[in-house]
Amino acid sequence: MLAGLDGSTGAARLGLAGHLAVHGPPPVPPPGADALLALAEATDLRGRGGAAFPFARKLRAVRRAARRRGVRPAVVVNGSEGEPASLKDRALLLRAPHLVLDGALLAAGALGAAEVRVGVTRPDTEASVRSALAERPPGTAGARPRVVRLPDRFVTGESTALAGGLGQAPALPSGRSVRVSDSGLAGLPTLLSNTETFAQLAVAARLGARGYAEAGLPAEPGTTLLTLAGHTVLETPTGVPLGALLERCGLDTGQGVLVGGYHGTWLAPDTARWAAVSRDELALLGASLGAGAVLPLARDSCPAGETVRVARWLARESAGQCGPCVLGLPALAEELAAVAEGGGAGALEAVRDRAHAVAGRGACGHPDGAARFVVSALEVFTGDFAAHAHGRRRGCGRPVRGALPLPPGPS
Repeated sequence: MLAGLDGSTGAARLGLAGHLAVHGPPPVPPPGADALLALAEATDLRGRGGAAFPFARKLRAVRRAARRRGVRPAVVVNGSEGEPASLKDRALLLRAPHLVLDGALLAAGALGAAEVRVGVTRPDTEASVRSALAERPPGTAGARPRVVRLPDRFVTGESTALAGGLGQAPALPSGRSVRVSDSGLAGLPTLLSNTETFAQLAVAARLGARGYAEAGLPAEPGTTLLTLAGHTVLETPTGVPLGALLERCGLDTGQGVLVGGYHGTWLAPDTARWAAVSRDELALLGASLGAGAVLPLARDSCPAGETVRVARWLARESAGQCGPCVLGLPALAEELAAVAEGGGAGALEAVRDRAHAVAGRGACGHPDGAARFVVSALEVFTGDFAAHAHGRRRGCGRPVRGALPLPPGPS
């Protein structure tokens, strides 16, 4: 995916001519729905935005819903990337936007889509996609993609929030159980997937299933994009140990490694060092790659204070539409702060109880993800939280350095 951007061409961004020179043209004729389904299944293509949902199942569900209703579906690229610790989708939209557009248009052509939208939240990614669209011939067959900028919030990327925002409704989770594959953008069956997923589709369509599988694990073929320490985007084959990737970037596992971003899971240093970039292996550890953010916590920053900072930010970023978000997450953040300020064993127990109370009860997955982040921090940094809780206000003795990246605003 990042071919041509590794210094060999000197290009900071691949325009259309550079994109075609590096990647070649998309397959001609473009694959139909059956062929695209077969490709997605043969490569085990998964969503790269968090849930790792099989792309073929999404494709099949949208086609089935469109046929049942007798309508043309929509295709939506989720380029919102509200995860502050992840830059991979921004990197693709800024540096290789044509690869993303190729994937979206391949899917749209296979489905006969009436609409193709790219949802973004940043002015630079909006400008890059607009520039890429302007480079493409106006006579390109099929639906012409449009890029739309939405509010830059953590929950904007939730599927119903994104589909609603692109349809000029508030970009907030609907709280309804209807899937966007049945009713998404403008009520149409909608194939909605992450920026990297569509880029991966474009690569797989060019290489074919056999060529795509030349990299990575046999059961999880291909490569994936990771953001390391909130600042370095790296493409790696699956199966490589996290410790090796961190070392390559001049980093180590520090006090622990957060895998999957702020809805993710903390791993202890030794566990993280040998954990492979593998969906199956990480699942055995109770973790997932999520949005592809990998954050080692440096040894000179306070784990309790860093966790409180992020928990408070997650509480502010909720949609404010259900009890777990309106009441539960702010209470969880403040009870965690009480632990950091010497609240004793009762404060620790209150955090665990609150996390259990909010999980599984929200209108979307935000409360679950926030609770998972907090609980795994308590498990990995047990000694540090205990030192803070039991009356020693200095706790671990380390300052809070803001090692976990957050957008500007109150800490």
